Amino acid sequence: MSERGRFAPSPTGELHLGNARTALLSWLWSRQEGGGYALRIEDIDKPRVRPGMAEQQLEELRWLGLDWDGPPVFQSARTPDHEAALERLADHVYECFCSRAEIAAASAPHGDEGPRYPGTCANLTPAQREERRRTRPPSLRLRVPPGSLAFHDQILGPQELDTHQLVGDFVLRRGDGVFAYQLAVVVDDGEMGITQVLRGADLMASTARQILLHRLLGQPEPRWAHAPLVLAESGERLSKRDRSLSLSALRARGVDPRQVVAHLARLSGLEAPDRCSPIELVGGFELSKVGQEPVAIGRLPY
Repeated sequence: MSERGRFAPSPTGELHLGNARTALLSWLWSRQEGGGYALRIEDIDKPRVRPGMAEQQLEELRWLGLDWDGPPVFQSARTPDHEAALERLADHVYECFCSRAEIAAASAPHGDEGPRYPGTCANLTPAQREERRRTRPPSLRLRVPPGSLAFHDQILGPQELDTHQLVGDFVLRRGDGVFAYQLAVVVDDGEMGITQVLRGADLMASTARQILLHRLLGQPEPRWAHAPLVLAESGERLSKRDRSLSLSALRARGVDPRQVVAHLARLSGLEAPDRCSPIELVGGFELSKVGQEPVAIGRLPY
């Protein structure tokens, strides 16, 4: 199987420099290995999608000098594939009628993932499920087997996560019918032939869940690489609310995108001149040069 990477933004807000760095690194990893590269717009959570944002994000990625093979894939068009995958997982799934407030009240918060699901609905009888369906549409949860799962991260090294202990049984489809990120991203990566996933370290906690789903669906697992986050001068992680650090704000100021690419490359431990395009970085790119600690954006050199 030939290598294939991807970048998968959500059109819920403007891309900031942290997003741009992730896109650049994932593109460089794929192109340096002679692989293909896909662009997927993760737009299934319709209430949070901002009109026109997907088109803006595509334009800004092109502005940076990034390209992808074939037209962008819109996740919302892939619902039949998500439904088919859910059917294949039927023996591992059960209905859950708990609200977020009820889950929070039933269990103590556990780390960044919030409350661990305590299994309240895991063993309801058919009669109990029938009764609860009358007042609330159920979400669907995956039964998570006990024990930790080990994997190797291409940037951060050996990892081991216990989803059963940290998260518990997790949602695959919400009560409103929207497929959860964990299922949709796994199905899409499998169907699109994605073999390498580079993304921000904030998604590390999702990896064990996604590996479990890849295995249950009988799909090859991609190689994983989680880039440490880019922080603001204040030390806080960047967010889509950081308007001054958005690509649209930089474009509006007339910043040379080659300066942005060079800056992001240097933040990532790569050698780069003051101005360069992504293609100029491919020859000297090595994933091992990317550091394992978060990096501060500092004062912008443009």
